[in-house]
Amino acid sequence: MNTVALSTEKSVLNWIRKHGHWVLTLYVAFVFIQSLFFKFTGSPETVYIFEGKLDPWAASLGFAGAFAPGGIFSAKVIGTFELIASLLLLVGAAMAHRRTVQVVGAAMGLGVISGAIFFHLFTPLGVAVVNADGSSDGGELFMLACGVWISCALLLWMRKDIWLGWLSMRTHRGTAGRSKRR
Repeated sequence: MNTVALSTEKSVLNWIRKHGHWVLTLYVAFVFIQSLFFKFTGSPETVYIFEGKLDPWAASLGFAGAFAPGGIFSAKVIGTFELIASLLLLVGAAMAHRRTVQVVGAAMGLGVISGAIFFHLFTPLGVAVVNADGSSDGGELFMLACGVWISCALLLWMRKDIWLGWLSMRTHRGTAGRSKRR
């Protein structure tokens, strides 16, 4: 490989290290924010997913109303968490000295989307959502969710020094507290 190719490869890798978090952040924010219209307006697709598929499934397990309006996992509650995660990601990406905010947003996004993936895989919702009118999304929602999961996980990996520092501080505090009590 010649030196020009190596130089170009290094500059691309440096750009990814410095700015790649923006690509991941914008993808997650786009997916979450574009879904808010559906979650906050009670669109037929959202009502079908939350009240037609997920709530009856939860009721069969003794958790009736969990996905219904006002339930702990209602569309508006999930949408609110997605909005907060998006805002934290965007603010954290924009403020280089506040990357901890991006870490909190990525962790929150990973938690929310892990739930979505779980419900696609292990409930009657399914990977390809079939709506009340018989139309199917062809797995689009599931694929978007997987992309969000990967993006949030990559953001957490890119910022691992931050959250590993938190864990290290917590571990050292816990160890110090135990040794003082002895």
